[in-house]
Amino acid sequence: MTAELSVAVWPGITPRLLRDRPESLVEYQQSGGYGALTDPDHLLAEVQASGLLGRGGAAFPLAVKLQTVRANGQGGGDAKIGSVVIANGEEGEPASIKDRWLLRNRPHVVLDGLRLAAGIVGAERAVVYVSDSAAADSVELALDESPRERDGVIIELLTVTAGYVAGEETAAVHVVNGGPAKPTDKPPRPFEEGVDGKPTLISNVETLAHLAYLHQHGARAFRELGTEASPGTFLATITGAGRAPALYELPHGIAFADLLTLHGVSPDNVRGALMGGYFAGLVNRDIVGATLDHESVRALNSGLGCGAIGILTDECPVAVAASVLAYFDRENAGQCGSCFNGTAAMAAVGVGLRDGNATQDDLDRLKRWSVVLRGRGACATLDGAANVAASLLAQFPDLVQRHLENGCQTCRSGAFTAARPYEVESLEAVVAV
Repeated sequence: MTAELSVAVWPGITPRLLRDRPESLVEYQQSGGYGALTDPDHLLAEVQASGLLGRGGAAFPLAVKLQTVRANGQGGGDAKIGSVVIANGEEGEPASIKDRWLLRNRPHVVLDGLRLAAGIVGAERAVVYVSDSAAADSVELALDESPRERDGVIIELLTVTAGYVAGEETAAVHVVNGGPAKPTDKPPRPFEEGVDGKPTLISNVETLAHLAYLHQHGARAFRELGTEASPGTFLATITGAGRAPALYELPHGIAFADLLTLHGVSPDNVRGALMGGYFAGLVNRDIVGATLDHESVRALNSGLGCGAIGILTDECPVAVAASVLAYFDRENAGQCGSCFNGTAAMAAVGVGLRDGNATQDDLDRLKRWSVVLRGRGACATLDGAANVAASLLAQFPDLVQRHLENGCQTCRSGAFTAARPYEVESLEAVVAV
């Protein structure tokens, strides 16, 4: 997609993260940013009360991460091990642009969240980890116009070559430690032993931006939007349906059908959606009746993930799945046999099914692989491929059967074959915040 990106906030709410133009240091400070962290324990309690969930994909409670890294960094007895914090802005999902947008337009809110996280866990080192060159330039400028050392912690910028696996948490640690951007085996997990062997907090840049909001406004204000289990707002990248891509700030719990209306898409034309970037897999038309919160989307056996949603209208879901599986095959790190071979095998079946060449035995194998290959390898790439395969078979059984008989008129007239499905190529924005 090369169309301009639309940036907008859900009607009737005051934006928390999105702005109508890039933000300067002076503007951020005038809005209350970079306020003194006088009581880290109080802020941690506010994070816990807020129910803030990570916005990188796993929706893990930020308070638990902070508490764990702080406890591990304090060590036992009189010995202090120390800890490290990383702002993860290596946005590996091609269908997501929220992190790059924040880093390019609001770097100070990310840096503020990073220094607050460092203060809570008692970190000795803080790193901003990115792959987008424009985002790196923006962060560098922000670091130049404000003190790089805050509360005794110097903030560093580290740029890496972009890649799907480069944003995985152990890959980030590997790079900071001087290695390649490839995942490493777990355990230990970074919160146990990460950069330089120290407990390491790795947090998505949007999550850190919400932490900065919490520091200014508190947990009660944070919970004024969203649902009980999915509080606050989130940034959603919406693509597909023949529309220009859009970045929205949405309160959790809104009806997906209402989002479609805002985006200019008729619910009647929607066949389903690709959820959470590529990782959470496909959902059928049931998504039209759902609300956008973790509990509701999870009930559809899917997930919000990083907030990226590809709307399927004219595209055949089988062909979309084939393209995503082929992407996972190309993008795996090439270091775990189960993933290297497993993604290739699933991609081959996906392409064969799209082209009307697959057999029932192929489908039986795909179904088995989508179960037995989960959890193998050093990262979740293979899990993502398994999610796509399993969701295709479960959500679109009639369409899959039609493909077995080479009876899909959509694919026969010209199958969807994007190398990077629903990728957002341009961040040039038409802003309506």
